[in-house]
Amino acid sequence: MKNDFPILIAEDNAVSRKLMEKTLRQAGYAVVSAANGREAFKIFKERFFPIILTDWGMPEMDGLELCRAIRENPTEGYVFIFLITGRDSRKDIIVGLEAGADDYLTKPFDRSELIARLKTALRILELEKSLKDAYEKIRLLSITDKLTGCYNRTYMDEYLSREISRATRYLRPISLVMTDIDHFKRINDDYGHQAGDLILKNFVGWIKESLRNDVDWIARYGGEEFLIVLPETDFESAMWSAERLRKSVSENVTAYEDKDIRITASFGVVGFKPSAGNNTFPHESMIDKADKSLYQAKKEGRNRIRGQIFAV
Repeated sequence: MKNDFPILIAEDNAVSRKLMEKTLRQAGYAVVSAANGREAFKIFKERFFPIILTDWGMPEMDGLELCRAIRENPTEGYVFIFLITGRDSRKDIIVGLEAGADDYLTKPFDRSELIARLKTALRILELEKSLKDAYEKIRLLSITDKLTGCYNRTYMDEYLSREISRATRYLRPISLVMTDIDHFKRINDDYGHQAGDLILKNFVGWIKESLRNDVDWIARYGGEEFLIVLPETDFESAMWSAERLRKSVSENVTAYEDKDIRITASFGVVGFKPSAGNNTFPHESMIDKADKSLYQAKKEGRNRIRGQIFAV
């Protein structure tokens, strides 16, 4: 049976290392081995291992040094470390635990004991994983708009300033697009709020399909108004992107009961290219410019784009 937690072995004795590899693979574990602590630490830095079995006495970097090196470096999850040693005095055990080991095995190791102790480690790692997953779900709920699935105002307020600060620091362009569904109140009045909710979900879905994964993002600003953040995007490119979004929205249809509902949206664009010497500025100013451009698009007849370049 395949186990989801790979194991890294650090053991300088070739016979012991091969025996341990065979035992663990027969038990269903994926195993990678190193001949000393330094080699093991190099492997660990290139790939995360949640379980490490390390001998105490090794050349170049011993087991205690390997424990300390791992504990002193940030990792993507908890690392359960077994220290393997012929030393079994109370003093030696304390020294090993203080160095960062979680458990120890005495040489020569007993196969049944090794597998049993690994099961204990797995329970701890599974608990840590479930806690991380639960925390991530809570975090996502706290920053996600419940109806549409895009980011909410809380996320926008926190991360927009970071995006703009990053652009300013590295002198990279960034653009914002404020968008609003045209005549949305009329949709709710004519078809009902359930239809309105469905249209909001679809609207965000159509927008997301045209955004770059892990680069651009969209947040619900309020009601039927949304803010789209386009890092590494100058004003002309943002205007082109907004036009593509406008066409996508106008060409798509929402099927509700026995009706096909079409909508349009208006877009307000603001682009910013930082220059040397301009270190900070309030992100509220960019939002205000994007909002004013959106208002202009609405005023001129809706289903169109208006924009301006932000100047500090």
